[in-house]
Amino acid sequence: MKYEIIHSGAMSYECCMCDKSCANESDLIIHQRVHTGEKPYQCSLCDKSYIHNNDLENHMRAHVREKPYQCSQCDKAYLKWSQLKCHLIIHTGEKPYQCSDCGKAFTNRKILLKHSETHTGERTYQCGQCDKAYVRKNDLILHLRAHTGEKPYQCIECHKGFTGKQSLVKHFRTHTGEKPYQCGQCYKTFSNKSSLNGHLKMHTGEKPYKCSQCNKDFTFKSALVVHQRQHTGEKPYRCSQCDKAYIKSSQLKNHMRIHTGDRPYQCSDCNKTFGTSTHLLIHSRTHTGEKPYQCGQCDKAFSQNSHLKGHLRMHTQEKNITMQPL
Repeated sequence: MKYEIIHSGAMSYECCMCDKSCANESDLIIHQRVHTGEKPYQCSLCDKSYIHNNDLENHMRAHVREKPYQCSQCDKAYLKWSQLKCHLIIHTGEKPYQCSDCGKAFTNRKILLKHSETHTGERTYQCGQCDKAYVRKNDLILHLRAHTGEKPYQCIECHKGFTGKQSLVKHFRTHTGEKPYQCGQCYKTFSNKSSLNGHLKMHTGEKPYKCSQCNKDFTFKSALVVHQRQHTGEKPYRCSQCDKAYIKSSQLKNHMRIHTGDRPYQCSDCNKTFGTSTHLLIHSRTHTGEKPYQCGQCDKAFSQNSHLKGHLRMHTQEKNITMQPL
């Protein structure tokens, strides 16, 4: 499809498909690829292609692990200048983007725009397969992938797929070890902002989520949802190979290893492998001699909680014998 180039007297080139104007003809040609879908810059190492050569250059750095943009205040480095610019705000604390409705300030414009939509409350984008509705079209697109199973964003390290770009970015930090979010009180660092926010509640002691049945308080809403399943008996995570079902997805994941034989946790002392990190931790105490479970009635200590519980029954039996009439 051809696009007419309109050269106005103001020395600007206007796109005939939208109202965008460009300073020169080459910029207009690049812009029109948004309409045509043309991506002439192809990666030689994977099937990705891009509209602009700069985007391809940035992508290639992900393959070679090159991070040319170095922070002058810490040891962090980034693929793109825009990523470094966002990171520098952590050091300066600057929040130049302010909401005109509530005065709340943000580090970048995208977060401000997303926040602004919370004031309108209007959810115009409705899912056709369930009753979910969203303020933003992009959020609906991400949600629809939960129905279709589509995961268009793939990790170049382990090939795991994700429904959204941000999920991939967070996941990729598990490979790089990057933890850009730092606690201002204890300087502990985190790979994502939600983990930092959760950690901050440990300092404040805040537990805003209360169970309506037993009044137990929780730091996270997700922890409350899991806890409530103990009251309802709901076990939404069902094994596809047997009739077992679980409250948590992590419990199902551990159970599936019984079927697959997968034992990903290895002891660094004897190379013995285990299906769960908990079993590895318990085993490691045979090497270290650690016995963290202390009896409150005598000086005995144990490596496992179950062993302590068994031991406490001996004390209970001794008391029952002592209390029996002669």
